[in-house]
Amino acid sequence: MNIQPNQESIFENLEPQIERRKQLPLWIKVFCWIFMFLSLTGVLSLILGVFGWQFEISLYGFETYEPISLIGLSLISIMLLKGYTAYALWFEKDEAIKLGIIDAWLGIVICAGSMLVLPFILDDFNFNLRLELFFLIPYLNKLNSLRTQW
Repeated sequence: MNIQPNQESIFENLEPQIERRKQLPLWIKVFCWIFMFLSLTGVLSLILGVFGWQFEISLYGFETYEPISLIGLSLISIMLLKGYTAYALWFEKDEAIKLGIIDAWLGIVICAGSMLVLPFILDDFNFNLRLELFFLIPYLNKLNSLRTQW
């Protein structure tokens, strides 16, 4: 065995890494599982929609009974994005925080649109406060605070 005394072992420079999942608060962990399940229902609804089934899909104030329509496919796409983001957060992927921030901003914009724009388009001037905002804004703030540590 020929070991030189000045040569450092590759194991000497390893620092103990904090599990990224431990940095997430409990409520985000719970929503990760909810949205991973939601993405599975999104895939199932897409498959069933191709075979002609009709059922209600609702998210962020938008709803449809036709999964294979512009609104239906958009809502399913959002479900899939949320599911992949939840997966990335739960399994500590490098892109998880960036995806989460994109997901949060997209949700905030869509919620704001359904609250402020949609009533004027539908000639239904009822203002509905979307409760999702009460989760999306703290979610965005938490992800921004985790950005450097992740």
